[in-house]
Amino acid sequence: MDRPIDPTRLFDLSGRVAIVTGGSRGLGLQIARALGTNGARLALAARKQAELDEAVAELTADGIEAVAFPADLADGAAPATLARQVLERFGRIDILVNNAGATWGAPAEDYPAEAWTRVIDVSLSSVFLLSQAVAKAAFLPQGGGAIVNVASVEGLLGHHHRRPGTVAYNAAKGGVVNMTRALAAEWGRRNIRVNTIAPGYFPSKMTGKILADHGQELIDQTPLGRLGGPSDLMGPALLLASDAGRHITGQTIVVDGGASII
Repeated sequence: MDRPIDPTRLFDLSGRVAIVTGGSRGLGLQIARALGTNGARLALAARKQAELDEAVAELTADGIEAVAFPADLADGAAPATLARQVLERFGRIDILVNNAGATWGAPAEDYPAEAWTRVIDVSLSSVFLLSQAVAKAAFLPQGGGAIVNVASVEGLLGHHHRRPGTVAYNAAKGGVVNMTRALAAEWGRRNIRVNTIAPGYFPSKMTGKILADHGQELIDQTPLGRLGGPSDLMGPALLLASDAGRHITGQTIVVDGGASII
């Protein structure tokens, strides 16, 4: 029988290395800060070097160890390269946060094929390819690891007819939710936990237009009466990445203020 973990250390990530994709801003940076504040060393991955440098400087100023790894995860070769680079820099990987994503708004009947491909490549295919690469390079040889995927309530629901259509995003995030279950079932005996966070609406660059047009409507439809805030993903991410969540796998935690329950 497992020995109990010291409850004062359930969330302690000291000595662990975490990759956070899309970690230079928004939800990814929020999650990275939560992990880093609790002791994790951070590998931040994103496309734009300038935004990565700014995020690393911000975290470093708060005493968090963070290193930038520029990567366009829509490139099929990028996930394996990223896993190798992080291993070379840190010597291990313990946590993978798949947060990078893309969206495109258009009616389904007019949805551009190139937009579909881009959204699926970034928001779904790269999640699998990076999970696969990190598992092969680090988690399986080390004897375990934790994957936290960032999906969306859009992967659990149909898109509201009064808002711009996002069929590729919905499909990709729904795929992430079920891929989480499949990987958790397959890798559980190898001590790899795989879970998903499904945020509702948070202010971000990606949601700027829809919040400008429909923000008050979305707030009015949310039981807690507000949008997601700058620390609302920290707790769920920390739970799923740490020993506090060591018996949780294959699950999706919805963080939307209750909007999806009504």
